[in-house]
Amino acid sequence: MPELPEVETVRRGLAPVMEGARIASAQVNRPDLRWPFPDRMADRLTGARIERLRRRSKYILADLDTGETLLVHLGMTGRMLVSGDALGRFVHDHPVAQKHDHVVFDLEGGARVTFNDPRRFGAMDLMQTASADSHPLLAALGPEPLGNAFNESHLAKALAGRSMPVKSALLDQKIVAGLGNIYVCEALYRAGIDPRRRVNAIAAARIASLVPIIRQVLEEAIAAGGSSLRDFRQADGELGYFQHSFDVYGREGQPCRTPGCGRQVQRVVQSGRSSFYCGACQR
Repeated sequence: MPELPEVETVRRGLAPVMEGARIASAQVNRPDLRWPFPDRMADRLTGARIERLRRRSKYILADLDTGETLLVHLGMTGRMLVSGDALGRFVHDHPVAQKHDHVVFDLEGGARVTFNDPRRFGAMDLMQTASADSHPLLAALGPEPLGNAFNESHLAKALAGRSMPVKSALLDQKIVAGLGNIYVCEALYRAGIDPRRRVNAIAAARIASLVPIIRQVLEEAIAAGGSSLRDFRQADGELGYFQHSFDVYGREGQPCRTPGCGRQVQRVVQSGRSSFYCGACQR
């Protein structure tokens, strides 16, 4: 599942083409993805101008001049690919239509944005912009990890009195929005914290240290275009490459990268997800 860096990478790739552009036509090729599309979605999008393209957690939000906002979730295999940009920012001509091109946006000026999703775990919805924050998918989300609201004070308060494993706490979208398995594993390695350690057994200073470390990991991943493990592509079709910088994720049995450690990266399963860590460096 694409995490915050992957979704932010796609948003940044789409913004130069979509922000300020008008949707000349929208084509919806099936009635649903993970959930049914909203009523008359193609008609409601056709003719609308995209005023702003933003991200909330793992969702892309396109604010329209009609007073509505289009919500996009990529799911496990969803891609939003740009072709035919008349200004030359994207060199790809329009490709031949593919079986899993479920939604196509033709923009005034010649650019096209295609949402392709072979497994159909993605989603789209339309909502009133003024009440977007109360949408069921957005209402309970915690602060953005790259925003000012995510700070040492917030994290300490959110984790106070909890006895769950620290990794589970950081994956709780009510505590911090957008974090997923990959980047939590990487942040905990850099912080030297065992993912199995209970939150109430971690010193306050170590909890506080997670805030800048999480931001650093996410910023590095965004700069690298995200991590391409299976299906993720940037808006121009290119792969991300942060996976080549993983310290622990997916490296079970390989040497820990801490100089002089000598131990191997281990894997355990927590709540059905693999956690990767070094038993010597993470306590």
